[in-house]
Amino acid sequence: MSSSLPAALLEREHPGEPPLVYADSGADAARWVAGQRDELLAAVVAHGAVTVRGLALGGPEEAAAVLGALDAAPVAEREAFAPRQRYREGVYSSAKWPPNQPMCMHQELSYTLEFPGLLLFACLSAPETGGATGVADAAGVLDALPAALTERFAREGWLLTRSYNNEIGASLTEAFGTEDPAAIERYCRAQAVDCAWQPDGSLRTRQHRSAVVHHPVSGRACWFNQIAFLNEWTMAPEVREYLIEEYGPEGLPFNTRHGNGDPIDEDTVDTLNQVYAAHTLRRPWQRGDLLLVDNIRAAHSREPYEGPRDVVVAMGGPVRLADCAPTAEVRFP
Repeated sequence: MSSSLPAALLEREHPGEPPLVYADSGADAARWVAGQRDELLAAVVAHGAVTVRGLALGGPEEAAAVLGALDAAPVAEREAFAPRQRYREGVYSSAKWPPNQPMCMHQELSYTLEFPGLLLFACLSAPETGGATGVADAAGVLDALPAALTERFAREGWLLTRSYNNEIGASLTEAFGTEDPAAIERYCRAQAVDCAWQPDGSLRTRQHRSAVVHHPVSGRACWFNQIAFLNEWTMAPEVREYLIEEYGPEGLPFNTRHGNGDPIDEDTVDTLNQVYAAHTLRRPWQRGDLLLVDNIRAAHSREPYEGPRDVVVAMGGPVRLADCAPTAEVRFP
């Protein structure tokens, strides 16, 4: 194992960027990562995210090999909110999201009972402009938010409501791997998700989750949720107005509420997004870059972009919510 890696990781080319380490140019990606595994994982826990440059990652297979080199068991996506292409177990395309719209800060699958502890983003093609994957320290965000806001969410948790149909967002098959009602209902019962079939055949779900958890390695309290990202007030105004007119306020593809069911007002969502913005680090993508993210310690986002952008996402290191000392008990809504 290299002893020089921790020092290299302290380098930042510019303020506001995540730590950067240069790999040996032309090195086999999986072999190099395996040789630096302990140091890389320790750095990701310490900093939340690390960029590795120089590996020249060229395809999903290499991303899967790097995930294996980090000894991170792959995590299959369930309850997806947007379609993805699946390359192999735990390895996917970026979520299909309009390139002119930002994908706001969130932690991957933070609304499930088991989620990836580690994310790998491999840039196969960098866009002409924009498109950076931003990261924000979840412990710092928690500390910076107004105490009254975090105390309520820590005490009550949060609710996610979803409406699945074949017109917007992920389909039932993309979200659950099946359209069989009985199989979906079994999954929902096992995952503490309340589900109800609508007269038109669509599905509505509600799930209660903790908004604050403790990192299983460091023990630090972290703001861990998708309260702002999946809330109606984060949508572009014209998109929100269209969806409400088309499907009604209860038929939005997703929305979030306080843990007791109260609506979350626009000011609260604005506050969350402003604090995220103040804590965001970003680095423009270069082809072949690898970004490692601790999914509990750091939220991530995707900025608008122009030109072709191909970033592969690998999810690994499954972590159970119950093992993160959640501040609110999971319950059926």
